Amino acid sequence: MTQHAFQTEVQQLLHLMIHALYSNREIFLRELISNASDACDKLRFKALTETGLYAGDDRLQVNIVSDQEAGVLTISDTGVGLTEAEAIEHLGTIAKSGTKAFLQAMGTDAAKNSNLIGQFGVGFYSAFMVADRIVVESRAAGVSADAGVRWESAGDGNFSTEVITRAQRGTTITLHLKEDAKEFLDTWRLRELVKKYSDFVSYPVLLPKNLTEDEKKEGKTAEPEQVNAGQALWTRPKDQITASEYTEFYKTACKQWDEPATRLHLTVEGTLSFTALLFVPSEKPMDLFDREKRGLSLYVRRVFIMDDNKDLLPDYLRFVRGIVDSDDLPLNVSREILQDNATVQKIRKQLTKKILDHFASLASSNDEAEKATFTTIDEIFGSVLREALVNDFDNKDKVARLTRFRSTWTTATVEGDEKRPAKTGLEDYVRRMPEGQKAIYVVNAGSLEAAQGSPHLEGYRSKGYEVLFLTDPVDEWVAQHFTEFDKKPITSIAKGLADLATDDEKKSLDEQTKSYEGFLGFAKANLGEGIKDVRLSARLTDSPCCLVGDTHDLSPQMADLMKRMGQDVPKPQRILELNPGHPLVQKLQARHTAGTTDGLADHLATLRDQAVLVEGGRPTDPAAFAKRIQALMTLAV
Repeated sequence: MTQHAFQTEVQQLLHLMIHALYSNREIFLRELISNASDACDKLRFKALTETGLYAGDDRLQVNIVSDQEAGVLTISDTGVGLTEAEAIEHLGTIAKSGTKAFLQAMGTDAAKNSNLIGQFGVGFYSAFMVADRIVVESRAAGVSADAGVRWESAGDGNFSTEVITRAQRGTTITLHLKEDAKEFLDTWRLRELVKKYSDFVSYPVLLPKNLTEDEKKEGKTAEPEQVNAGQALWTRPKDQITASEYTEFYKTACKQWDEPATRLHLTVEGTLSFTALLFVPSEKPMDLFDREKRGLSLYVRRVFIMDDNKDLLPDYLRFVRGIVDSDDLPLNVSREILQDNATVQKIRKQLTKKILDHFASLASSNDEAEKATFTTIDEIFGSVLREALVNDFDNKDKVARLTRFRSTWTTATVEGDEKRPAKTGLEDYVRRMPEGQKAIYVVNAGSLEAAQGSPHLEGYRSKGYEVLFLTDPVDEWVAQHFTEFDKKPITSIAKGLADLATDDEKKSLDEQTKSYEGFLGFAKANLGEGIKDVRLSARLTDSPCCLVGDTHDLSPQMADLMKRMGQDVPKPQRILELNPGHPLVQKLQARHTAGTTDGLADHLATLRDQAVLVEGGRPTDPAAFAKRIQALMTLAV
């Protein structure tokens, strides 16, 4: 037996490996199975050019055995194995990767197909998190039985090697587990970890079959059985995968209970190589608005790395479920944390483009079923998708063409709901704009009913201008940033001056304003806080009044949204617009002109509160409003 010292300040490095590198000790099993899979891959490739390496045994597999009495866990493979020199070189030096060297020796083209996982050579040392002593016995393929090697270390800065006789090629790693790591001797726990991390490793991973109590009493021996699935679904040709297999994968791997609305199976090759199997749910996930959650799982050459990956998709696509399997994605030494580098960003960019292109294809399809699929996606996730109009400059235009809104034009209804008109896109809106219309008109409201009943619509309807309904809370936020589409400004009809009147109508309104000047001043003085101005309206035809804001004012809906987010927001200052053609306004103005102002302030306050109610708000003083209504009812009765 020969004693050796680890290279490169190994005591410090092993301390880092054992105590700081991995956040979860169970990762050790993933690392050792990955290394065993690498060894099998190496032998498979070497055997293509070096005949006789299999020596009559072409089995390539990984075998796991636990001995609870002895406190020992053993992981064996039938791969390429190690010579003594290789054991000293690869197991005696931190960050010396045989796999990486092998890839370089194979050349780029061959490496793409080799499915080798390890890139940094430190995964083996993760076993010291759970073991206080590790013994490795190995024999390289193609050498004699008496050329085996035993490598042993307690992780204390030294290791020993000796030549042994070993009948079978491959490697056996024996872990003498620490007292607090005995959970990893339980076969149920080992099965769970294999299914979680290594389910799609190409080679069989064998564990003793779990015996029933009766079988144990009968003295039956637990035969090894394969516990991993083997070939990953996403690696199979698309035309060989049935719809039911996709759905089953979606429900099991993505932990979903509904049917997927649509799926996207991507294989990208070239300078960047990865496979993605993506699904869009047909029902809203409960964690949709939890920005810490993501629907993608990351694999590296079919070895599970992490759930809820936050780097591979932007926030507004967080509802997408599925997996991404990278062939060449760089990982840091722990394989747990993605490096923040250009490769990750390239994958993210590709995935985002493919998903948005898929949505666009569904939306513009001549197939009614595909159109219906996009309608479903928009109904469930449209409000989340619209976040891109604020957060993703590069894809802002793409997403804008996918947005759908209900409007004054759409009369077709959603099936089964006669009160909900179908939606329209911005491109269709622009195509329908009549000559002379300069802007895309929108109205923000707390609900569809409030939008449909908004008095602000009246003048626009009379001119034949279509108005889009922005009724989702996120639309208030989006509207602050999304101000133009196809070089057409997007204008809220509840803000600023209505650009509706002809020159003659503007002249008439100016003349009426002069005759109403005293009444408007009285109204402004008596309505007080919350009303910064009172003026005559060009946007009303049927209603007596409405509330509007200046172009850059905070809307009541936005103020309410910010309050719910815990922000201190000043009360919005509104402008009360009066319809000079409405009989009620005319009578109130006549009373003021005649000097009969008793009760006039109360009537104006009632008009103001009525305007608040119509737009879906709540009067500042509901009790006072109720009393004024009761007084009016008493007079009427």
